[in-house]
Amino acid sequence: MTGTPQKRKLWRDVILFDGLDTLPEAMAVVVEGDRIDHVVPMAQLDEANAAGCEEMGRGGVMTPGLVDCHTHLVFGGSRADEFEKRLEGVSYEEIAQAGGGILSTVNATRAATEAELFASARPRLEALMRDGVTTVEIKSGYGLTVADELKMLRVARRLGQELPVRVVTTLLGAHALPPEFKDDSDAYIDLVCNEMIPAAVEQGLADAVDVFCEKIAFSVPQCKRVFEAAKAQGLPIKAHAEQLSNLGGSAAAARFGALSADHIEFLDEAGVEALREAGSVAVLLPGAFHTLRETQQPPIEALRAAAVPMAVATDANPGSSPIFNPTLMLNFACTLFRLTPRDALAGMTAHGARALGFYEERLRDMHPHGHGLGRIVAGAPADLCLWHVDTPAALAYAIQPGRLRQRVFAGSVTAQHRGEQHEGERRHD
Repeated sequence: MTGTPQKRKLWRDVILFDGLDTLPEAMAVVVEGDRIDHVVPMAQLDEANAAGCEEMGRGGVMTPGLVDCHTHLVFGGSRADEFEKRLEGVSYEEIAQAGGGILSTVNATRAATEAELFASARPRLEALMRDGVTTVEIKSGYGLTVADELKMLRVARRLGQELPVRVVTTLLGAHALPPEFKDDSDAYIDLVCNEMIPAAVEQGLADAVDVFCEKIAFSVPQCKRVFEAAKAQGLPIKAHAEQLSNLGGSAAAARFGALSADHIEFLDEAGVEALREAGSVAVLLPGAFHTLRETQQPPIEALRAAAVPMAVATDANPGSSPIFNPTLMLNFACTLFRLTPRDALAGMTAHGARALGFYEERLRDMHPHGHGLGRIVAGAPADLCLWHVDTPAALAYAIQPGRLRQRVFAGSVTAQHRGEQHEGERRHD
């Protein structure tokens, strides 16, 4: 038995940020099924055609659903104690070398069941969704055994199955050196390449592979081995690189066609040029910059001059960015890194989607329904946010919860928040 076909949905008189820029006039957006059908100026809206649509809202600012392209949402335990230590003057590197940092989360994550990890991750993800996220990348990296990394990825997959949000999973086995391999990092890289990546592929749990290329983690040659193993399995690659020093990890990742290089505070001119040539995205993570009280800023002007797309993400994680508020990252990207509000919003929509491979022809089979994600254009996924603000720039200007009016995922309104109601607007709670 088939159900009654859904009516097309119509939003009128919206100020539209299409994923790259703000359009200069009031617009109408029509959605059919899970895709955007057409976007037209109000003056060009065919009222006869509109009469068959379900009226969803009038006025306000509409953006694509936010894309958080770098998170570590699945983890066990807490690192509030390390937050205190850093404020007392202990550095991030000193904490890591003393067995804290990532390894403290590893111990808690290994001890947690899948059910426990799911229960703790769900409210974090729901917090992102309440602030407009419709697509999120979730990395592993706190298990550091084959079984525990796969456990984390299964939890991430389940989150995407049970909540109205698009989840992209990334295997970050090369995140830190586990205690079992304390004196033999090459042997651990063997494990990642020869067992962990193949197992994740066999079970369909990973959409990409990431590494932490840093002096407290893994060297450039070791990361290259991981890139080669990922490529052999048909997975795209990403890199945490140039966060604490300049090892050349971003350039190395770019030479493997990386989707993105993330953090990049110490990125040099050669690295910028490598990203430009490869078409890789520079992912800015101002939450970690803020939490760790860093002073070395990413080379924003060099990236802008080279036309390297810049994404913005929360880096939501238990240690260096325990922040689950994506619109706060828009403000941080502007105030800490001097992005414009337009650049910041593009970074969490169109460029965030690009950092996850949704614009890559070679990855079309991986994201068959995601082409155009992060944009409001005909044919793109109908992932949308309607906001209680006057201009798109206001989302970066103010730090203010509760501005999301409607969240639309795959054409369905998944959240509608009460507030000032525009004339002619119907509620669909």
